[in-house]
Amino acid sequence: MPARTDRGAVAALHELDTEICHCRRCPRLVAWCEGVARTKRAAYADEEYWGGPVPGFGSSAPAIWIVGLAPGAHGANRTGRMFTGDRSGDWLFSALHRAGLASMPTSTRRDDGQRLDHVRITAAVHCAPPDNKPTTQERRECASWLDRELGLISPTVRAVVALGAVAWGAALGVMRRAGWTVDAEPFGHGARAVAGLPSGRLVTIVASYHPSQQNTFTRRLTEPMLDDVFRVARRAAGLP
Repeated sequence: MPARTDRGAVAALHELDTEICHCRRCPRLVAWCEGVARTKRAAYADEEYWGGPVPGFGSSAPAIWIVGLAPGAHGANRTGRMFTGDRSGDWLFSALHRAGLASMPTSTRRDDGQRLDHVRITAAVHCAPPDNKPTTQERRECASWLDRELGLISPTVRAVVALGAVAWGAALGVMRRAGWTVDAEPFGHGARAVAGLPSGRLVTIVASYHPSQQNTFTRRLTEPMLDDVFRVARRAAGLP
């Protein structure tokens, strides 16, 4: 699929990302992110933490949209880039690289040169929540960012990968709010849904267990399982 060169869409995504970075809608999350950035983890004591809402990352004309849960306290909340700087990100970017969708198998910091091809990563919640558990109200507050992002990328997106049950619900919800028809299986690894746009075009949504340490250490999620998800996504997106 050729990349879209719509400068207006690129500018609109940049504006969206800037607004997300300045969001202060959820006082509990703002306080938590800033507190973590002050106290830090000993291993990162000499680093300056991002300490706030983390915008999306990747292509401005994605064929594949990845939706995660939220930034990690010492991962994206530290580095300022989705799934960057923690073990969950190590798993995700390694899988993306194996699938030919990322330029490097690691993502360690915002200026490391990582590039995503045909892919954009976002999250159901843009601030790191305590215990990785955003409240229902916090998820509702962040839903409007997903609404706007989907509106901007909908001309090119052909497949969605939802990492975890919260992301699955968020992905289906944003499509329904956009007026798309959604036929979905219950959440589970490899579960699928099909969303129909008013134009008649179909978008495939595929679920994966989240690449958290809890899932990867216990082998609830393995590398072949994650690779299978991205094979499905590539095929649904029409990528060679």
